[in-house]
Amino acid sequence: MARVHPQVVANSTSTKQEVFTVWMKSLILGSNGCAVFDSDGEIVYRVDNYCHKSSNQVYVMDATGKVLFTIVKKKFSVVGLWEGYRSRGGRCVKNKENLGFRVRKLVGIRMILGLLTGYWPYKVVVRLSQDQTCEYVMETHVSRPCCKIVDNSGGLVAEVKRKISKSGVVLGEDVLTMVVEPNIDHSLIMGLVVVFGLINHKL
Repeated sequence: MARVHPQVVANSTSTKQEVFTVWMKSLILGSNGCAVFDSDGEIVYRVDNYCHKSSNQVYVMDATGKVLFTIVKKKFSVVGLWEGYRSRGGRCVKNKENLGFRVRKLVGIRMILGLLTGYWPYKVVVRLSQDQTCEYVMETHVSRPCCKIVDNSGGLVAEVKRKISKSGVVLGEDVLTMVVEPNIDHSLIMGLVVVFGLINHKL
């Protein structure tokens, strides 16, 4: 990680594919979390979880520490359920109006088909407005630190995988590449990557 210079504002979308580096370590000593760098080596997102790993509530922040999403693992859910609430005006109120997305483990035929390829599927419902939603599927690998997010037609939305250096060296399991396709909300993908980290007990 060559440079660690926080940007004041991170663009939430782009008209081109964007590549980020996710370091699954907190920048704060004694904390769990991760730091996300853009292609220039600037910090754009960070997660600091002061509780134990796989906490029931985790915060996604920008480089300045402003909370963008509060990720909540719902209790008493048999199949696993996580919700992401957007912060508004610097505050996060966990109500229906602020619900940004919901992630639920898929079961049934889709689960069986996914496991045949080594991936466990999760249904993602993104709330675009009060009465409009869209759906994705997040597929997390059962044994490797990687996942991909696809739309209903199977088109790739984002992907996380082990980072490979320019010289072709595969870096450690805590250093990942996050590729986000054009016109996709980066902060939303970051929220889903945090859920991925919680599922795999990395955060």
